[in-house]
Amino acid sequence: MNHFDSIGGEMHAEQVPLSTIAQTVGTPVYVYSTATLQRHARVYKAGVAKAGPRTHVAFAVKANPNLAVLRVLANEGFGADVVSGGEMTRAMAAGIAAKDIVFSGVGKTRAELHQGLDAGIGQFNLELEEEGVVLAGIAAAKGLRAPAVLRVNPDVDAGTHDKISTGKKENKFGLPIDQALDIFNRLAPLEGLNLRGVAVHIGSQLSSLAPLEAAFERVGALVAQLRAAGHTITHVDLGGGLGVPYRKGEVMPSPDEFGEMVARVTAGWDVELQFEPGRAICANAGVLVTEVLWVKPGVVHPYVIVDAAMNDLSRVALYDAHHDFAAVRPSGETFVASVAGPVCESSDVFAKGREIDLVRGGDLAVLLSAGAYGATMASMYNSRPLVPEVLVSGDRFEVVAKRVSAEAMMGEEQVPAWLK
Repeated sequence: MNHFDSIGGEMHAEQVPLSTIAQTVGTPVYVYSTATLQRHARVYKAGVAKAGPRTHVAFAVKANPNLAVLRVLANEGFGADVVSGGEMTRAMAAGIAAKDIVFSGVGKTRAELHQGLDAGIGQFNLELEEEGVVLAGIAAAKGLRAPAVLRVNPDVDAGTHDKISTGKKENKFGLPIDQALDIFNRLAPLEGLNLRGVAVHIGSQLSSLAPLEAAFERVGALVAQLRAAGHTITHVDLGGGLGVPYRKGEVMPSPDEFGEMVARVTAGWDVELQFEPGRAICANAGVLVTEVLWVKPGVVHPYVIVDAAMNDLSRVALYDAHHDFAAVRPSGETFVASVAGPVCESSDVFAKGREIDLVRGGDLAVLLSAGAYGATMASMYNSRPLVPEVLVSGDRFEVVAKRVSAEAMMGEEQVPAWLK
């Protein structure tokens, strides 16, 4: 469920007409719904609570790092899953306590390890043995013991797009699960390390719980193996990856169903279970509002040329992802057309030969389910302005990230003196 509905023939974000935002801020513009973020956060937490009282939910900041979005989720009791020092800084600036931050990612720098230790974050998810050795040394020099878990790769195919799959043996993430015991044996005794558990994350946008269940069962067997070897296991990070409906009528596993599966598989583990949802919380809490520039006749189908482009929303070009396209003020008529942006790349196409609302030049439209991996992946390619973001709450809205102009970006550049 989301809070983007038609009221009086026009799509609104909660109680705000999208045309009002477009007239005030301009297009393209991302619009987020506070009520949707809150609802998704509460439903997710209620779902995983079925697995027991010892749960920790950390929002995957990479999905949407906007400070206002993070503050909404901080107010809902979420921690943060970060993959860079910048995301760590953002999470804390938004009011998320350092102790509730989990630092994931395969390429943490030594500076970032120092930053996390100095901030007192709750956990480091280790991706390789050398990282654990380095972290232990840095922590010991500071008189600290770094709380950490070992991320394992269970070699489970998530059944999702290859570019968002992370749990197969050929992926760069985690350590082979059959090597985990030996690595644990070498890392656990290190003075500066509190190696307290394991982590797993097999991919994103999963449409079935079966791959997750298979991965969790392998993790459960590893936990038993580690305990049998004398290790104390108190935390297991089960990652994220729950899919969301991008197409109208599409059905994905619910947080309730996910929680029931987790409860069944993890019964008897006696650990704190950690979760890192991203798109499940924010994808359907955002839309990208755009203006139709032209309807260009085509040989096969007409092209609807909009002022949003692949630099604003890159998922379609990167992953062949689907986003529903809808008119803000639909007439009830439809036609078959392709939807494209103005960037000079053939991949700057949002839909091909799709039946969509009939639109004309000057009309407003939206690309739906754009709240995750949208603005966070935007660029200024073709020297286009960086897309702004707006947060709506009831009948109020505010710009929470300004449009950055090409002129502003040029202000950060300079021509060497020898060229002047």
